[in-house]
Amino acid sequence: MNIDYDKTVNRIKTLTELHGAPGFEDDIKNYLIEEMKPYVDDFVYNRMGGFYGVKRSKTKKAKKVMVAAHMDEIGFMITNITEQGMLQFTNLGGVATDIWQGQRLKVKSRNNELIIGVVANIPKHFRTGAEGAPKIEDLLLDIGCENKNEVLERGIQIGDTIVPDTSFIQLSEHRFASKAWDNRYGCLIGIELLELLKDVELEFDLYVGANVQEEVGLRGARASAELIDPDIAFVVDCSPANDMKGKQNLSGELGAGTLIRIKDGTMLLKPTFRDYLLNIANEKDINYQYYISPGGTDGGEIHKANIGIPTAVIGVCARYIHSTDSVFDIRDYYAARHLLFESTKQLNEQQIEILQYK
Repeated sequence: MNIDYDKTVNRIKTLTELHGAPGFEDDIKNYLIEEMKPYVDDFVYNRMGGFYGVKRSKTKKAKKVMVAAHMDEIGFMITNITEQGMLQFTNLGGVATDIWQGQRLKVKSRNNELIIGVVANIPKHFRTGAEGAPKIEDLLLDIGCENKNEVLERGIQIGDTIVPDTSFIQLSEHRFASKAWDNRYGCLIGIELLELLKDVELEFDLYVGANVQEEVGLRGARASAELIDPDIAFVVDCSPANDMKGKQNLSGELGAGTLIRIKDGTMLLKPTFRDYLLNIANEKDINYQYYISPGGTDGGEIHKANIGIPTAVIGVCARYIHSTDSVFDIRDYYAARHLLFESTKQLNEQQIEILQYK
């Protein structure tokens, strides 16, 4: 079974354009549940907002395998409304401070209305030369209001969230630009894994879903891991590519395949799990690249939960993540999807126990 290219691209457009700052992921969650419903038996939920669709096995006392994405994207939260009708905000997740002036951002009001504004920028004519990059808290978002009351009348209040106002576009045959590919990639691959496994009987219960608040410190992952208590886990996440001047060691290159993350700031890939993935990638002729990162993924929390959960990250890389646009290569997505599909389809009780204890 395969999935139509246009279907995948339309899913990417929908997912990346949805508004889902950390702690405010409901739009993404609702979309994912609707997309997953035809392929799962039921859903489980934790109290932080994470959810998982469950494809249940006919095997008695079946083992459990978890595939974990995260729904949130970097964004901002409104902290003040000035008397002149401007919005001040703080960041939700790790963002550079020097890229936001002059950018269009989108507020989600208490009425669930999406309102676009422009981040204030000092024109060159008025600069003294003493200005440096402002702090996030010093930026102002101009939504066209003349005073504070006008802002409040539009349903905007302190605590409302902001994300980049970015449309999904195709740049070339294989490359696209969008916001939030970190980590709507993981959300997409979860849907499509379930679709590809629709008619496949598995020897284990498969839990596919997504966590909240990854971008503010991997906060939602442990609640999901402890809810499910899987025997092993796959994390699907997007990582930064550093290839604009050519390949830079093990830091991600567009078009070179899925990422096999062997080390990051929160987790080391277990050798038996590494070899399991590599054997499948080589057997199925799947393009892959080793990846090392100082950062981390939800795997950093999942692998430590309960008595320990062997965890591997099957990722993709993209340029310029945590900004208004990321650039990615869809061939890397297909490589990741192929590896995840084969890695789950080939699992059985014996292989899971090897990954657990050897």
